[in-house]
Amino acid sequence: MSVAVLVVAAGAGLRLGAGEPKAFVRLAGRPLLRWALDQAFGVPEVGTVVVVAPPTHLDQARELLSPLEAQAAVVVPGGPERSHSVALGLSVLPPGHDVVLIHDCARCLAPPAHFERVVAAVRAGAAGVVPGLLVTDTIKAVDAAGRVVATPDRGSLRAVQTPQGFRPDVIAAAHAGGGLATDDAALVEAMGETVVVVEGSDLAFKITGPDDLRRAEALVSAGLAARTPAGQGGRP
Repeated sequence: MSVAVLVVAAGAGLRLGAGEPKAFVRLAGRPLLRWALDQAFGVPEVGTVVVVAPPTHLDQARELLSPLEAQAAVVVPGGPERSHSVALGLSVLPPGHDVVLIHDCARCLAPPAHFERVVAAVRAGAAGVVPGLLVTDTIKAVDAAGRVVATPDRGSLRAVQTPQGFRPDVIAAAHAGGGLATDDAALVEAMGETVVVVEGSDLAFKITGPDDLRRAEALVSAGLAARTPAGQGGRP
């Protein structure tokens, strides 16, 4: 059995203001998608990678794959919403995997060890697993008028990241109903399945705006984020 990774890379990235899909914005000279692929293929158990790319950039996504990676990768067009894109990616997964990881391309510096913690927890018996970090800010719940209605205990809160890991049957069933969510684990929770949290990574932050891209550039320049040569990230 092996691990399948679905890389969600179909977003327009309007908040980044780069004039092209986020997956193809460059970080230290390489597209964010190439960084995400290096980290995913850096996990020894990975046997299949599905890239869900913008319909207008399928060829560009394929060109980022090395010949070896292309043997283990599938590139498919995304849909109008994130959940549509995930469902499309799941629909082409071949059988034979015991863990499915769903990963946002925007979290392209998440290291292989981060993936491996999630895989281990699924293989230990969890139906769904999410990596998360302790919340350090005080959080307020507000109503439509902006009035505070509650102050949750931050000790029970986690800022959730990707990749999120699932048993194949569980995540397939979660998306079979066509529900929409920004978080795949939420669909699994809605089915009554238990989702557990494992330790996240500071490197798995989401690149959303220009400040996030500058932060990523600084980490790479300082040698604090992995920089695997393109196309040499793993062992399909």
